Amino acid sequence: MPALHVPAGSTSAEFVRTPSGVLLPADIDPFHRRLHRIAPSGLIGQTTQTTGMKRLEAISGKTVGAQNLWMGQTHVPASTNSGNHHHGASETAIYIVSGTPAFVFVDLEGDEPVETRIQTGPGDYIFVPPYIPHREENPDPEVEAIVVIARTTQDAIVVNLDALDWAEVRTDAEGASL
Repeated sequence: MPALHVPAGSTSAEFVRTPSGVLLPADIDPFHRRLHRIAPSGLIGQTTQTTGMKRLEAISGKTVGAQNLWMGQTHVPASTNSGNHHHGASETAIYIVSGTPAFVFVDLEGDEPVETRIQTGPGDYIFVPPYIPHREENPDPEVEAIVVIARTTQDAIVVNLDALDWAEVRTDAEGASL
C-alpha cells in the first residue's frame, strides 16, 4: 500500500486511520469512502408524489448519504398526465429512457403567456430550471414513459400546484416544501 504524505504542520486530529490502515482526512465519514450500487430492486417509492406518475428514488441522502444530489426514475402510465408541479430551488435534468412523454410549461417570453409542449423520445434530455411550473404527459395509449431524473438537491423536492402558472409559486423556504 502506498504511503500517504501528511503535510508538515498537520495535526493528527485532521486525519483518521481506517481499519485497513489508510490515513484519510478526518472530515470524510465512512459512508463517503466507497462507491454505492443501487439495483433496480433497491429503488424506493417513499418520495413526494404527483398524481399521474410514480417517482422512485435511487441516489439521495436517504439511500447513499448524498449531500447535493438526488437521482431516480419517474414512470408515467400510457394515456396519463401528471399533476402540475415544480421542484423548488432544485435544477432538474431528465433523460428519456422509453416512451414519448411531453413536458408542458407556460412560456412567458412573448406578448402573452403561451402553454408550450416539448415532445420527447428515448435519448432526449430536458432541463427544468428551479421553480418552473410544469407537468408531464404521456400521450401514447399503450407504452409507459420512463425517465431518469437528477436534481441538485439530495431530496426529491416536489411542490404540487393547482394550475400550470406562477400564482402558487413561492421562492421562500415555505415554497420549497417537500
